[in-house]
Amino acid sequence: METLIYIILLAVHNIALVGCTAAPFYNLRLVNQRAQFGKKLFYQLDKVVEDTIQGLEPYCWTFIFLLFITGFGFPVTYYAFHGQLKEFNRTVFTAFILKHIFVLGMVSIAFYIAFFVNPKIRDIFYKFSPDAPPQEEMVNKFFSLRAKRKQLCTICFVFALLVLIVSPLLRFY
Repeated sequence: METLIYIILLAVHNIALVGCTAAPFYNLRLVNQRAQFGKKLFYQLDKVVEDTIQGLEPYCWTFIFLLFITGFGFPVTYYAFHGQLKEFNRTVFTAFILKHIFVLGMVSIAFYIAFFVNPKIRDIFYKFSPDAPPQEEMVNKFFSLRAKRKQLCTICFVFALLVLIVSPLLRFY
């Protein structure tokens, strides 16, 4: 039974980890494709970009939540079956600490983007219209916030990659 629980935890954990990595990867890909058109507002195109990026937020939070729950599920399962936490060496302990630092970095960035950057972008975008030319000042502010989000998303992607790199070391837990 213990092995079955570990297999299920690992499967869900890996799916969550891939989801945490895929979201910033595909968002960056979309943003880089959009950048080919320059800093000129194309209402329909920019609406699709914003709807896509901001529409993925619930999935991102779901993957992060699953990552935490399943990650802590491994030691809890061991404890439930053995009455103690499993001892591990320095390498595994270091990997465990690093992985959690990287995940907390991802959470911090996702939180900042979701609750500070995206609402500002959304507020500005709602002032645009497909039928009227936008104010230059608003367009500049809009693209400035998008550039900030892209930079943060890039850092989040690096954290996600680092989590993927460090995770196999925890196999020895």
